[in-house]
Amino acid sequence: METKFESTVREIPYPQQAVYHRLSDLSLSEQVRDQLPEDKREDIIFAEDSITMNVPPVGNIAIAICEREEPKTIKYETVTSPLPFNLWVQLLPTSERTCKMRLTIKADLNPFVKGMIAKPLQAGLEKLADAIAAGTYE
Repeated sequence: METKFESTVREIPYPQQAVYHRLSDLSLSEQVRDQLPEDKREDIIFAEDSITMNVPPVGNIAIAICEREEPKTIKYETVTSPLPFNLWVQLLPTSERTCKMRLTIKADLNPFVKGMIAKPLQAGLEKLADAIAAGTYE
């Protein structure tokens, strides 16, 4: 059964095009490596279209960009994951210098799994939205 999780809308104090440019080229995310805990820095690999990370006890998870609609949507899908899902980043301009963003995850979950992971997944989605909104897009 397809289940959808959405973050609350976040305001980002940068132009839509600048945010899109940064989020649509995952190799630019390499700059956040220094912000990760020291023991996690080696567990994540950034490439232009994908991110691969080791998430104990789950193992390796790889996420790749599967679609870009400049400057408003970036769609990611899992390449390797025990729980396949899609992630959308939606960007809308609010002015020439600001935009708003919402994250959406869609996954096929049976009711048992949904009951176990719905709250942690929603919380994780909100944390990811916070991190993206707090980013620098210059």
